[in-house]
Amino acid sequence: MKNSKKVFILTESVLGILVIILAVVMLMGRNGKELHKVSVIVENSDDNQWAAFRYGLRMAAEDQEMEISVVSTEGTMTLEEQQALAQQEIDNGADGIILQPVPGEDTEEMLKKIEKKVPVMLVESTASREAQNSSFPVTQPDNYAMGKALGAELLKDCGDNLKGKTLGIISETMEAQASLDRAAGFKEALKDQGTKVGWTAEGTSEEGSTDSLVNLPKVDFVIALDDTSLTAAGEYSAANDLHGAIVYGIGNSTEAAYYLDTGAAQCLVVPDEFNVGYQSLQEVSEKLGHSFRKMEDRETDYTVIRRDTLFTKENQEILFTMSQ
Repeated sequence: MKNSKKVFILTESVLGILVIILAVVMLMGRNGKELHKVSVIVENSDDNQWAAFRYGLRMAAEDQEMEISVVSTEGTMTLEEQQALAQQEIDNGADGIILQPVPGEDTEEMLKKIEKKVPVMLVESTASREAQNSSFPVTQPDNYAMGKALGAELLKDCGDNLKGKTLGIISETMEAQASLDRAAGFKEALKDQGTKVGWTAEGTSEEGSTDSLVNLPKVDFVIALDDTSLTAAGEYSAANDLHGAIVYGIGNSTEAAYYLDTGAAQCLVVPDEFNVGYQSLQEVSEKLGHSFRKMEDRETDYTVIRRDTLFTKENQEILFTMSQ
């Protein structure tokens, strides 16, 4: 009887040790597994306009157990520079690429070369001028709808008083499909209202730009189609260098929110850049987990913010993501 009890205790002890060893091995295996690595290439990646986007990437990386690397870039990129960066990241072990495409006729062909090596997800804009002809999935807000919403806000403020008013439209580049869609949506909202476009300017934030807003003809309203342009217009407006023009724009940085709060900008349409980051990485993660799965387009939301609604409870989360 005593021997049976000893055998039982010994057996239980051995089983207990085996369970502990198995648990340790499983834990070490889980902690030691190699994570998928995804590299992100966008222009001016350290700029505050990407704060919410980068935050979304970080949160998705934690949830999907992945590694992300946002490549440090400055200013605008050429197609050749973007291709070289993508290849560099692939050579360094990237399993996927998230990329803001450089506008141009040859961009799709360049991306097809990269896609033969790793999955590619675009952000902010399609590579092709015709979205339906684009070969690559994209995560972006509805740019046409944002432009239209911006025009609707101007119409709401001015009503029947828009006839004969002049507009200045600024964008970092009008070659990107996102900018073209935003401009088209804005113009559609003001169709038959009697407004006139006095000028269109690009790259006004660049030092030495020939299109410096100070030197452009006087207009009644300045319409900024992206965050960089909005913050540039806000700075000019704050310095009283816009000849009295009122600024409406699309922006998603703390600087854009500041100019709205101080009255240098009248209205802000804010794209949900957090979810552009989060959902783009989520799509790549699902692709890497199921190689035969086709990545899909993702469309994120946007919010119209005025000075009196900037600090409402509903907009606190937007401001939070901008500051991360």
